[in-house]
Amino acid sequence: MANSIVPNLWFNGNAREAVDFYVSVFADAKVLHVDYYTDYGEEITGHKKGDIVTIEFELLGTRFIAINAGPQFKFNLAVSFLIRCKDQKEIDYYWERLSSNADDEQCGWARDKYGLSWQIAPVILEEMLMNGDERQRRNLTEAYMDMKKFDISKLEEAYRK
Repeated sequence: MANSIVPNLWFNGNAREAVDFYVSVFADAKVLHVDYYTDYGEEITGHKKGDIVTIEFELLGTRFIAINAGPQFKFNLAVSFLIRCKDQKEIDYYWERLSSNADDEQCGWARDKYGLSWQIAPVILEEMLMNGDERQRRNLTEAYMDMKKFDISKLEEAYRK
């Protein structure tokens, strides 16, 4: 069964471009369905018959819907999507492709060129935080608060202190 909560992402007329970008970044990603405007409501929406309304797509097994709308709403850092990475190579891969604004980055959060926020984090960090004692968790927190992109070797070093 498909996930029962499906994030809907509002784009400013560039949903197709954004979806193509995301599908190129994530392995096994795919477009599931594209819906087009009819002639109904052209004067209200400003879109013409045949323009894309929505694109349903899947990234890492999660369904999303891209809404091809207008400039009324923008993404902000209050909502992000976590990518749980198995190793540094995977962190580096996603960071290189998704990070577009160094000023918006801290603690593994990267903002892409469409304004969407991603948390690119190692699974091992979650494990160390859950299993560590108070001193280890404090050392980890101090280490990652100074990072933009997570560095697993530095996190492990902080955990062992």
